[in-house]
Amino acid sequence: MTNEGLLEKIHLVVEKLMNLGGCDYDKDKSVSSTDTNMGIIQRDFGIEEWDWPQGVGLYGLYKLQEFYKDDRYLPFFEDWYNRHLKNGLPSRNINTTAPFLPLSCLHQKLKNSQELYQLCESQADWLINGLPKTQDNGFQHVTSAIGDRNGVTLHEGQIWVDTLFMSVLFLNRMGQQAANPVWKSESLHQFLVHIKYLFDKQTGLFHHGFSFERMDNFGGVFWCRGNSWFTYGIMEFLDDCGNDLDKGVRAYLIDTFRSQAAALLKLQAPSGLWRTVLTDETSYEEVSGSAAIAAGFLRGVQAGILDQTYQTAADLAISAICDNISEDGTVQNVSAGTGIGMDGSHYKNVLIMPMAYGQALALTALCEALDK
Repeated sequence: MTNEGLLEKIHLVVEKLMNLGGCDYDKDKSVSSTDTNMGIIQRDFGIEEWDWPQGVGLYGLYKLQEFYKDDRYLPFFEDWYNRHLKNGLPSRNINTTAPFLPLSCLHQKLKNSQELYQLCESQADWLINGLPKTQDNGFQHVTSAIGDRNGVTLHEGQIWVDTLFMSVLFLNRMGQQAANPVWKSESLHQFLVHIKYLFDKQTGLFHHGFSFERMDNFGGVFWCRGNSWFTYGIMEFLDDCGNDLDKGVRAYLIDTFRSQAAALLKLQAPSGLWRTVLTDETSYEEVSGSAAIAAGFLRGVQAGILDQTYQTAADLAISAICDNISEDGTVQNVSAGTGIGMDGSHYKNVLIMPMAYGQALALTALCEALDK
């Protein structure tokens, strides 16, 4: 697709993202476990909460602004962050760290730059010293409590692949900015710990999570969006690190990425998308995870890590993503927020709903596809 065609889709997606609005958060106070298992969590919808869907959404918008090399969305960012600071932030956890990633990229351009940078510093320090840790000092996947933005769900002894994108990229970004060796080394340590416990040697795919209490990978299900957090996230991490990584460690990370990419390539559906349970042909094709996989493939090709086979696969995925953008800019066939399940049915039963991160990940993939 030409740049003109891609930009037309991109502007539709952006307009929808910036105008998603909020939701009736009070509904979460009486939500049932059946609803939450299906992804019906009101705070996840819209753009008006400080949590991971909105953080990913803002990061997608930041990436587009970087493509344009200007500050066209700065007023939106300024209003969003200032409004949330005024109203008060929710509990500190893995997922509420996500909005700090775009903030760490933007703070210098915002009016209250020093205050915002200190906020980022405080969050990075909390990840090191305040966040509960698992065995092997993994970042425990603590999340916001359902129905209480000031509470947390601890997920005792659990690491999730989502953590790499929601918190570890931010910690590394701050480490690079501040030349802080503790933050930089801990972000690398988290990537290595998550690879150690989540990478499946038989398939080359990533498990959603690991329980140190049971010493297993829950249901052993290979979830599309979970895998995509690594596919795209590892390229972000490598780019941020630059030449700062030991050559042997960098080679290890790249080899892991190549193994996963090769496994994903074999599982791409004829449409160009990937299924929400990657290895189950009866599960639905899911756009947000497919978009992040395509973005990771494109970054890998551009970096000379992946060959042109992956460009062809990414091009097919980009075409399918464009086919899933409605006339009003809604990215369709996006699965709602997904907790860890013990079988494939859990993932297949998650509802398909428009989400901020769906807009953002589609946006990211389309931006990566543009001729720079």
